[in-house]
Amino acid sequence: QVQLVESGGGLVQPGGSLRLSCAASGRMRTITTMAWYRQAPGKEREPVATISSSEDTRYADSVKGRFTISRDNAKNTVYLQMNSLSPEDTAVYYCNVNVRTMDWNFLTIWGQGTLVTVSS
Repeated sequence: QVQLVESGGGLVQPGGSLRLSCAASGRMRTITTMAWYRQAPGKEREPVATISSSEDTRYADSVKGRFTISRDNAKNTVYLQMNSLSPEDTAVYYCNVNVRTMDWNFLTIWGQGTLVTVSS
């Protein structure tokens, strides 16, 4: 069974920075795409950033130039560095990891979510 553990959320002032982490553990053959999503109050969950196994990255227009997604394959961990945060970035952030299981199936796993609040 593969599990994800997120960390790094919290309260930050506008213009500040936070770094989110999401570590995968358990038995799996490989991790393919890793991503971060967010869900603001009263809104649907939306993709924020994606990183492929070859480290190609994609970003939502709203975070381009401010957020950076990265991964450490040795640690099965994905990161989201968030700079120049604004109140509009307030949301629960979820990591999303796609793995190849031991029996060769593909599985999408969601983290438990970590709250990011941007407020003065």
